[in-house]
Amino acid sequence: SHNDKGNETHKNPHGRVHETYFIQRKRNNHQKHHQHDRARQKFDSLFRKLTKDSPIESTVIDVQNRQLFVPHASLECDVAKFSFYDLCGRAKGAADYLAIGERFHTVFVEDVPALTFHETNLARRWITFVDAMYECRVKLVVCAETAPEEMFRVEGEGGREHTDEVFAFERTRSRMEEMRSERYL
Repeated sequence: SHNDKGNETHKNPHGRVHETYFIQRKRNNHQKHHQHDRARQKFDSLFRKLTKDSPIESTVIDVQNRQLFVPHASLECDVAKFSFYDLCGRAKGAADYLAIGERFHTVFVEDVPALTFHETNLARRWITFVDAMYECRVKLVVCAETAPEEMFRVEGEGGREHTDEVFAFERTRSRMEEMRSERYL
């Protein structure tokens, strides 16, 4: 049987199986996309499971004399949830992401889009974010529009001037795959 690479499951040492990467493809107006809803439900249900029904609230982390807003967090379980645009839509850098990685052992990120090189700032911030989570050994749970290998698109001739990003993307993609395959939830 062909295994859908999009939602892989892996056993962790304790024998529990968790998916940590959910693909929620964009809805087409003409079709009801059950997989879209199912991916989202599984993502939300894993968040509830790992936060053990503890209170979820917004909080702030102090980063270099300023405050970083965390929209959803279980302070009891050290788990946080952000949207992609919370993390990458505004000017944030490695210090912000490392502060998140040091404060929470598990970070959920929803609404991760497919990126093109026209969105260089978003792409660079995502690369920096994934690197920080990797360095802090954070468990990353992602609900994205595409699989990691399809996430970064080089379109047309534009790819040549973005060689650095292409290499950085490759590293990020392999780190995302690695975080996906090491079952340490």
